[in-house]
Amino acid sequence: MEQVLTGVGARDAVNDEKAVRTVALASLIGTTVEWYDFFLYGTITGLVFNKLFFPSGDAFVATALAYTVYAVGFATRPLGGILFGHFGDRLGRKPLLIVTLTIMGVSTFLIGLVPTYDSIGIAAPLILLFLRLLQGIGLGGEWGGAVLMAFEYAPRDKRGQFAAYPQIGLAVGLCLSTGVVALLSSTLTDAQFMSWGWRLAFMLSLVLVAVGMFIRLRVLETPEFARIKDSQHVAHVPLSEIVRDYRRNVLLGWGARYIDGVVFNVYAVFAISYLVGTLHFPKTPILLAVTLAALVLVVTIPYASKLSDRVGRRRVFAWGALACGVSSIPALAVMHFSSNVWWVSLAVIVPLGVVYAFVYGPEASLFCELFDTRVRYTGISVVYQVSGIVSSSITPLIAATLLEYGGHKPWWIAVYVLGVGCLSAACAKAMKRTY
Repeated sequence: MEQVLTGVGARDAVNDEKAVRTVALASLIGTTVEWYDFFLYGTITGLVFNKLFFPSGDAFVATALAYTVYAVGFATRPLGGILFGHFGDRLGRKPLLIVTLTIMGVSTFLIGLVPTYDSIGIAAPLILLFLRLLQGIGLGGEWGGAVLMAFEYAPRDKRGQFAAYPQIGLAVGLCLSTGVVALLSSTLTDAQFMSWGWRLAFMLSLVLVAVGMFIRLRVLETPEFARIKDSQHVAHVPLSEIVRDYRRNVLLGWGARYIDGVVFNVYAVFAISYLVGTLHFPKTPILLAVTLAALVLVVTIPYASKLSDRVGRRRVFAWGALACGVSSIPALAVMHFSSNVWWVSLAVIVPLGVVYAFVYGPEASLFCELFDTRVRYTGISVVYQVSGIVSSSITPLIAATLLEYGGHKPWWIAVYVLGVGCLSAACAKAMKRTY
């Protein structure tokens, strides 16, 4: 009898592990689609939108306007996070993820159809602005739900590892977005790319959404939320509980999240415009460098996340934040002084593909552990999305302004990144685990 029970227990463990991996895969594919859609706008902004969707004249003004619309997507992410977090904590994680995926895919596809400024005038940037708002709302609700699906299904000693699957979606989405643009820009003439080639990258979104929807519809609600719902302990107004009981955790989460948004947007968004527009490097190898950095992240994010399961999330995150700040100095120096495209590519790949992983990998589980299950969707969405307004949305604009202020030299940008790294490390060390 003992042997039979042992066999059943082993089989159940295998089935549980398989279920966790299926849910993690669904989260990975869903966030890949969402991040592809969201990053594609950032990749195209410095190459196309500043030329086709805003009045021509001063190149700096056109680029600043394009990045301002880019920032709007981050401004609406808190709205999406709070809205979907509220219903996700009341109704469940899964149904909300279907809605967010649909919103994101349709809005991205429609961006590929918007006429240019020369065709319809001021209506062009206004339509672009509206669709960017929808993108922000969709992604605002997506990230928290996808992370929770993986985190709440995972064994407690592997939650860092499995909660990192949606984080890997950022790397794959970035890889796809920059890779598709690089492929189109290298196979088409500049005139073809500027005329219609860039639009194909946005229209591809519908194919990715179909794949993500197929897999996401096959997963079940998380056992942890199901227990809360069965016991009738569901929060009625999750946001009010967050404000009342978790203010310290939210503030520390915002501070910790700061370095994530700054580092990513300096290397994956601003650097493209800086290296191509200011330093006049060819755009294809620069896009390929960002793509390679994303591929490296697919390996380094899981490693950093597993490390956080062994030695602690706060420790890994804090040292990662400091490393991100310090590494910005040599990386930006190489970009400024070197005329060799290979060295410049390494200056993007190393800080973004390797160092950044030790912040972004353990981040999801770090934030999840700040909140109880009944308010966790709202809690992590408030931390991640609200902080994105400062940490992510205006970083390309801040970097462009600091570059202009510094006489087209990047030293003030390096100082800014270093300061943010120290702040985020201090906030991570000050956190206390709630869950």
